[in-house]
Amino acid sequence: MFSRISTRHTTGSCWARIPLLNQALDQADAVVIGAGAGLSAAAGLTYDGPRFQQHFGDFIRAYGIRDMYSGGFYPFETLEESWAWWSRQVLLNRYEKAPKPVYQWLLALIRDKDYFVLTTNVDHQFQMAGFDKKRLFYTQGDYGLFQCAQPCQQETYDNEEIIRRMAREQRDRKIPTELIPRCPRCGRPMTMNLRCDGTFVQNAGWYAAARRYADFLRRHQGQRVLFLELGVGENTPAIIKYPFWRMTAQNPRAVYACVNQGQAYAPEELAGRALCIDGEIGQVLQDCIDSAYAACMQQSE
Repeated sequence: MFSRISTRHTTGSCWARIPLLNQALDQADAVVIGAGAGLSAAAGLTYDGPRFQQHFGDFIRAYGIRDMYSGGFYPFETLEESWAWWSRQVLLNRYEKAPKPVYQWLLALIRDKDYFVLTTNVDHQFQMAGFDKKRLFYTQGDYGLFQCAQPCQQETYDNEEIIRRMAREQRDRKIPTELIPRCPRCGRPMTMNLRCDGTFVQNAGWYAAARRYADFLRRHQGQRVLFLELGVGENTPAIIKYPFWRMTAQNPRAVYACVNQGQAYAPEELAGRALCIDGEIGQVLQDCIDSAYAACMQQSE
């Protein structure tokens, strides 16, 4: 059991800790990235504010919806309205690249390392940025997939073509009735493949990714592993944060690093092997790249 006292004294000055993070990256035999919503927010995929207002102004005026997250739970009266909402949200957050190249900066830092990504994000930005899809485990689903609303099978279906049609052909916050997606097996309405209740479908691809993640951890057991947590909040700590703490505690050669604005902390049990940086993720990654380049130039002189 970990102490709830956080090692905030390890945070210190953001810039002063950048060389330590680079050193941890350099010395690691493997890097396990744990990514939460804060990483996508740093890349510009914000669910509220001006971006939300720009793309959902009509929904805001009609229903008083406050942000994209809460809009996903809004009790729309018809499937035509519901899919007008979802098609817009999915097109914006799954089929368009993030406004800022934060994912590309992260890839530049770990490209030459043996890495694996565990993420609760469902926006597919890792793969769009060039990460190896065989090194990604999307635990909570994928905006790019449909599933049967009352699963008659453990199958999912790619949705890009129909999502684009819904977004293109909707009028007055409704899609044409004929575009409502239905399960090809039972005819029931489809829904998004997102983990929000017990109906979430874990298809063959999900289990294959889970096995690859487990195999990666097994191969590097006892080695110098950097558990790099980026933008993970308190909504689902049992998926990334707590397992990263536990695995770091169990491996004396492992290092835990957390980058998160306002939420960078670690348990006292990891003192000396925890690096917490309280800062904006995009800026921290940029600073890491700049610092590594500067160190390289000094060595070549």
